[in-house]
Amino acid sequence: MDLQPRSASRHHSPAPRPALLAVPFALITLVTTADVLAPPDVHLGPLLATAPAVTASFAGPRVTAAIGAVAVLAQVVVAAVRSSVSDLNHTSQIIALILISVFVTLFAHLREVHERELVQLRWVAEAAQQVVLRPLRERLGPLRLASVYLAAEADAQIGGDLYAAARTAHGTRLIIGDVRGKGLEAVGDAALVLGAFRAAAHQESDLPGLVTYLERAVAPDLANSPTPDDETGGEAFITAALLDVPDHEQTLHLVSCGHPPPLLLRGNRAVSLDVDHPAPPLGLADLTEDQLTAQGFPFERGDIVLLYTDGVLEARDEAGRFYPLAQRATAWRGAGPHDLLRHLREGLLAHTATRTLGDDAAMVAIERLPPPSSQP
Repeated sequence: MDLQPRSASRHHSPAPRPALLAVPFALITLVTTADVLAPPDVHLGPLLATAPAVTASFAGPRVTAAIGAVAVLAQVVVAAVRSSVSDLNHTSQIIALILISVFVTLFAHLREVHERELVQLRWVAEAAQQVVLRPLRERLGPLRLASVYLAAEADAQIGGDLYAAARTAHGTRLIIGDVRGKGLEAVGDAALVLGAFRAAAHQESDLPGLVTYLERAVAPDLANSPTPDDETGGEAFITAALLDVPDHEQTLHLVSCGHPPPLLLRGNRAVSLDVDHPAPPLGLADLTEDQLTAQGFPFERGDIVLLYTDGVLEARDEAGRFYPLAQRATAWRGAGPHDLLRHLREGLLAHTATRTLGDDAAMVAIERLPPPSSQP
């Protein structure tokens, strides 16, 4: 189950509330009354322009034009009551009010077009996320899963972090990774890794073979990928952690390619699953199966394994302090991976309340439940 927001919609923005529409009508009424009662040398008609201007800030072009027409009509009434519509002063006020109403109506139209385009772009981004970073199923065999994704780019739905899960004949395989950099290039590299993982997770018999397949699949593209540090000789790479969780063994197997170690939550403790022989990130070396070792760790019923990217660890508060992930995870007293990630996500957003995330941040929580009654 994913915790990321699903706010994009293809529907137009809702109509303005009646309470907001009462504001320009009240302005027109007050200005018109005051102008009629004012001394002959005092002219308040120009203030009527505030009515369509205020309306353009929250309503569409049709409503703005209607308010502008009402304001012009009010100015004509004032002119007729005070002297004559053909009076030069009132005529100039009426013409100026018509021009202002036309301009603010055009502004409201352009703003509505921009909002429609933004809604469409958000919808496309969400659709792309569903294709590239598919939501994890809440239950896979004896595992219960939850995930959360926070993109560093403003208004983005996806970035350079990635995760996926696949069922095999004997268990579940998972990957979490972090592409160097962010933006569209990072999204493309993340899609490349996820596609390779989904293609090979069911075919390779062990994790070293799967990692070797991923290395061969992504290395040529990473070698040609532009990076923010190309002028200084920077290289594109992807850190990743791959897990194999058998259905009927209370253990897990882990291969780490330069990725932060998972946390095993058991009771009131958070244990870091550090492998003895980590592999280099994908794209930096021509990995072979002989260079890779899948290390086993106990993973018993009721345990929760927390996977995360370095964007979580490197999130800073206003004083420059890093987010204390292990401490926050140990302090959690809820039930299930979904509740754990909600707790960590709220803590992360509160920790960085005055700052933006410096990097994409992703977390996946995996809880072991009793094994299924039959093989998948």
